[in-house]
Amino acid sequence: MAGRLQGKVAVVTGGCSGIGLATVERFVEEGARVVIGDIDDERGHVLVGQLGGEEIATYVSVDVTDKEQVDALFATAKDTYGSVDIAFNNAGISPPEDDSILDTDLEAWRRVQEVNLTSVYLCCKAALPHMLAQGSGSIINTASFVAVMGAATSQISYSASKGGVLSMSRELGVQFARDGIRVNALCPGPVNTPLLQDLFAADPERAARRLVHVPMGRFGEPREMANAVLFLASDESSFITASSFLVDGGISGAYVTPL
Repeated sequence: MAGRLQGKVAVVTGGCSGIGLATVERFVEEGARVVIGDIDDERGHVLVGQLGGEEIATYVSVDVTDKEQVDALFATAKDTYGSVDIAFNNAGISPPEDDSILDTDLEAWRRVQEVNLTSVYLCCKAALPHMLAQGSGSIINTASFVAVMGAATSQISYSASKGGVLSMSRELGVQFARDGIRVNALCPGPVNTPLLQDLFAADPERAARRLVHVPMGRFGEPREMANAVLFLASDESSFITASSFLVDGGISGAYVTPL
C-alpha cells in the first residue's frame, strides 16, 4: 500500500532534532523524499544514511536567517527530486536570555525574531514560486500555543515571534488558496524536545510551571507533533488552510486545570 506522501518532496528546517527530526522520519515512512535543513552538519549527514541514503534524503547546511542559503535549500529540493510539494518551516530557538520584557535586551529580542519569524518569511518566500509553478503545495509553519494565549512563563520575543508566524500563515493561506497551495500553522503545546529539556536543566521551577497548566498532565512527544504535521502535509487535509492547528494537550481549551 502506498504511503500518504508517496511521490512527494518535502523540505524540513530544524530537521535534525525534536519535532523536525520526528517529522522527517514520519515523512520518509509515508513515502516522501526529504531535504533536511539544519546547522548540525555531523548529525545531518549521519541522518541521511539512517533514512536510506541520498535517493531518500538530502542534508543541506543552512542558516535560516540568510536569504541566499534558504533559496538554495529549496532549489536543492527542486533540482534533486523534481518538485517542492511540502515545506515544514520549523527551525526556531528559545534562549534563556529571552525572558520578561523588563529583562530581555534588544539583541536577544532581535535574534529570536530573526530565527523564529524572519526565517519563516524567507522559507515561505522561497517555497512559494516552486509551488505556484506546479499548482500545488502544502506549507506548515511552526507557531505555538503561546501565539493564541498568554504564556505562564514570559518569553517576550518568542511569544511575539510565534504570533507573527501565526498571522503570516493565515494571510498566506488566504492569499494562495485558489492557487492550490495550503498554508497552516502548527501550534504545539510544551513538547519533550531538547529545547524543553534544556529549560528543565537550567530552571526546573520555571519549566514545571508549564506542566501544571496541561490538562493531560504531561508534555507532548515529538512524534505526536509529527503526526499532526503529516496530516497537514497530506491530501487528507485538502480542505484545511489558513488554520491554527493546536496540538497542545488541552491547554488552550482549559479555564481551570484540575489537579
